Amino acid sequence: MLGFFALLSAATYWVTARLMQANPDHFMPAYFGSMVVRLLVSVSFVLIYFYKGGAKQGPATWAFLGSFFLLYFLFAGFEIWSVLSNLRPFSKRG
Repeated sequence: MLGFFALLSAATYWVTARLMQANPDHFMPAYFGSMVVRLLVSVSFVLIYFYKGGAKQGPATWAFLGSFFLLYFLFAGFEIWSVLSNLRPFSKRG
């Protein structure tokens, strides 16, 4: 799962960077668009897991869901932290 989230974060970063190169004034739509894509891909991954029979495994299903969404929110939190830390040099003082 770590590889999945690392690949997903790299893909959304690449999409955001490409959209920023096209028009630097549209950071917010590019950023939120990549977040929506990441959310849809993640939910699709969970639904495919359930469709393939993962929901019939009892406690393993809850362990999968818990670890999946824990990692999802950790990666999302890290991304938000990195965006906020990179915006600090550009904020106006006083």
